Amino acid sequence: MLSHWMVGHITDAVQSLCEELDVVGTTVPIVKIEQPASLEHGDYSSSIAMQLAKALRKSPLQIAELIKAKLVQQGSMQNLLSRIEIVSPGFINLYINWETWMQCEFVLPECSAGKVVIEHTSINPNKSAHIGHLRNSCIGDTLVRLLRRVGYKVEVHNYIDDLGNQLADTVVGLLHIPLTGEHERFGDYCWDLYATTNKAYAIQPELAEKRIEVLHDLESGSSNISWVGMLAAERIVREHLEDMSAFGIQYDLLVWESSIVREGFWHSAFQLLQKTSLFYQETEGRLAGCWVLKQSAEEQVVDSMQKAATDHAADKVLVRSNGILTYTAKDIAYHLWKYGLLDKNFTYQKFSGDLWITRSSGVENTNFGHADSVINVIDYRQEYPQTMVKQALQALGYWKEAEKLHHVSYGVVSLSPSAALELGIDISEGKSSYAMSGRQGIGIKVTELLNIMESVIERKRTEQSGLSSRVIAAAAIRYYLLRFSLQTEVVFDLQQATEISGNTGVYLLYAYARANSVIRKAQERNLQPNLNTVKITSLEPAERALLRHISGWFDTLYSASKELTPNTICGYAYQLATLFNNFYTSCPVLKAESALQPFRIWLTAKAQETLGDALQVLGLPAPSRM
Repeated sequence: MLSHWMVGHITDAVQSLCEELDVVGTTVPIVKIEQPASLEHGDYSSSIAMQLAKALRKSPLQIAELIKAKLVQQGSMQNLLSRIEIVSPGFINLYINWETWMQCEFVLPECSAGKVVIEHTSINPNKSAHIGHLRNSCIGDTLVRLLRRVGYKVEVHNYIDDLGNQLADTVVGLLHIPLTGEHERFGDYCWDLYATTNKAYAIQPELAEKRIEVLHDLESGSSNISWVGMLAAERIVREHLEDMSAFGIQYDLLVWESSIVREGFWHSAFQLLQKTSLFYQETEGRLAGCWVLKQSAEEQVVDSMQKAATDHAADKVLVRSNGILTYTAKDIAYHLWKYGLLDKNFTYQKFSGDLWITRSSGVENTNFGHADSVINVIDYRQEYPQTMVKQALQALGYWKEAEKLHHVSYGVVSLSPSAALELGIDISEGKSSYAMSGRQGIGIKVTELLNIMESVIERKRTEQSGLSSRVIAAAAIRYYLLRFSLQTEVVFDLQQATEISGNTGVYLLYAYARANSVIRKAQERNLQPNLNTVKITSLEPAERALLRHISGWFDTLYSASKELTPNTICGYAYQLATLFNNFYTSCPVLKAESALQPFRIWLTAKAQETLGDALQVLGLPAPSRM
């Protein structure tokens, strides 16, 4: 990790300088370096001298020169730096000796964080998945790949809420709402049925009462209605898994919410919670009969959260007065199990392939759970319930586990005006985006989007010898949903999503295939340079820019894994593809002069290797040809 190496050396130089100037008590700012936009300003640069000026009572230029002298004393000039340049008002510009860098073997820091459980997707099993669900899955799966790449042991969970209101609505519809129509899949039929049922509640109040009955039956698990719910949920889950598989998304374990309730996990959690004074049953007021987790003085939740929360969540109700558990109650029990803090364990059955599910008639398997840290990928609207789970852990005294519970929040996917119009939504209000609504049947299904994108790719392709159009389509959609900053609301536009040039997944695949073609032709001509004999006589700007970017790959990987930001990898990969294409255009490789050719072939191979690594982390294919 090149930048970490340089940060370490500069930090040592700064500390040595502070000791020499007898300012040991000075708080030294954290040293940061960056790659300047202009190649003229070095391969890396630091502004630490300017940050130290006040504390050291010297001009930034003087401090920068003193730091440079320390670096030279350390031998850095003879190691990886060809020169250090001081520029007004006090920048320290570092120039890499690229021939030395080529010979170095950089590695990621050793990972000692133990086991990570990542929960993502977790779609209600009541209808087909839509593009909002797919953003969750793509983010979660990329985090899995990212953390595994840097050395973590990762277990992937998909939590199936088979006791919730959404499935209850679908079951009410299956039992009481006649609906006919042409549907290819059960989930698509339930998509329309779910919307029809919710509309029927407004004109048939007795149906809303049926929902309460169905919820009780689903929890009990002993009636014909509960069997209808289980069969519907399992069929839809299989369709969800089929949808996600098209995007390379896999899981280790499906945790059924019904297992948590029926096998006593909530009962065990309830007994633990009863031992704390923060958990009690209300005896009066609108929450009379409810079991509530009280907020401690140190854990006050901000007003904005309270306003966004539902009534029962705002008051931390875990068990409603009618005996029905809230989602949060079951989630608390689930997280206690994730950390191995309950005196119970699930039993498991194979669901398909290497995927396991929780099932009462299954076998024991102690490999699942027992996490050292937990990551939940859930959109920003679930921030309050996630906070409640963390506070429950704290109330029980599990502070370390609460500290290692991470909520990866992200903005929801909405529809652009043109996409909304295509779906028949009234856009006369002139909004910039329109929310999807399962209750109204408004949204773009995952399979529907994949079919549309596949047809677009098929029309635009000039060659059909490489990846199938469907695989390319899935890669394009996946990258589109990943490249935005996590907190950004993705305003989904069909035209934008189906573009195949610019900052797109297709652009990355073409860049990789181009590099692969060059390497293949070089091998056919027996032009395979030996790294020990590759010399750099001089560097063209395009060569240096590409080298400089490649050198930052491990730093990018490490940073993204710590910050849990998949979009960081997208940004890196897009810039790498752009810089490689610039190099390919301006610097002949196979037709280069004999003195330049070995290095350019090596650089092409290094770019291909690095881009392939990034594509793997992003869950995109690395095609030999398109």
